[in-house]
Formats: sequence, structure tokens, C-alpha cells
Amino acid sequence: MSVQERKQRERAERERLIVATARELAEQQGWDAVTTRRLAERIEYSQPVLYSHFRGKREIIGAVALEGATEMAAALRAATSAADGPRHRVTALARTYLDFAARNPAVYDAMFQLDGGLAFANEDTPAPLKDGFAALLESLEEVAGDGVHPGLFTEVFWAALHGVATLTRARRLPPEDTERRVELLVDRLAIT
Repeated sequence: MSVQERKQRERAERERLIVATARELAEQQGWDAVTTRRLAERIEYSQPVLYSHFRGKREIIGAVALEGATEMAAALRAATSAADGPRHRVTALARTYLDFAARNPAVYDAMFQLDGGLAFANEDTPAPLKDGFAALLESLEEVAGDGVHPGLFTEVFWAALHGVATLTRARRLPPEDTERRVELLVDRLAIT
């Protein structure tokens, strides 16, 4: 291995450590607890080393969001590939999405609530975010219905899931009714 390759590998490892530490700290104490000073202390590197990877907290949030989008897409695909038939696929998709949001609140916030400096819904959208949307679209396009644009249908379904996820977490909706909400959403779509 060349010196250049070793340095690149070490840099990538430091970057993964920064992102993992930020994510862990955010999940434990919230995003307000994530500061470059605290991260530098936890990873035992100086703040200048941290800034050599990320210009600040916003970019770290963006990196967590991209990692989360990759994980969510994989979870959605795994759940839907194991389901038989459109109704079961859409139900699995909804359950998995809501479960991901509930189990990873800080990551979910990085993906959809906080400013991570990422572009959404345009040509500059990073590939992991596009793939996260594609993971939703793959199961929903088959049930969009005649004359309904699959992308728009997916956006509306996603918005409904996001609403359930955020309102449940904010204790505006009782969590014990989440499964009934999923069933209602799938039933109203008349998915067979």
C-alpha cells in the first residue's frame, strides 16, 4: 500500500469516526449537544482536524443525513422484497419507514428536519437521497393508479408517513395507534 493510499484510508476512517460520533451524541442528547468542540474531545482529535473534514456542524448533519438515507433505503428494500403482493409491500414499506424514524430520531431529523446543506428534489440532490426516494417509489408506483403520476403519488404517501412519524414523536398522536394508521392509509388507497 502506498503512502497516499494509507493517508486516504486514514482520512476516510477519521471521517467515519466523526460522523458516527456525531450521530451517537445526537441520538443520546439531541443535536444541540453536537458541537465541534465536543466532537473533537470525544474523538480525541483537535478541532482543526475536524474542520479539515467538515466546515462545521451543518456539513456533519448532511453527512449523517446521507448515511441515514442509505440505511433507510436498504431497510425499505429489504422489507418490501420479503413481502408478497402490492398490499403487503406497501404495508411493509410504511411500517419500516415509521420504525426507522422512531428508532433513529436524530438521524431522521438530520434527513428531514435540519439544515444539512443538501439539495432535495433537483439535479443537485445527492445520490443517497435520490435512492431513498427511489426505494419508496419502487413499491408505490405499482399502486399509484391510472392517470396518477407515480412520483407525485409517492410524494403524497411519503408526506403522510412523515406526518405520522413527526406527530407521533412530538406526542401529538398516540403511539399505540400507529399500526391502525398504517392500516387506514393502505385501506384508503384500496390496495389489494
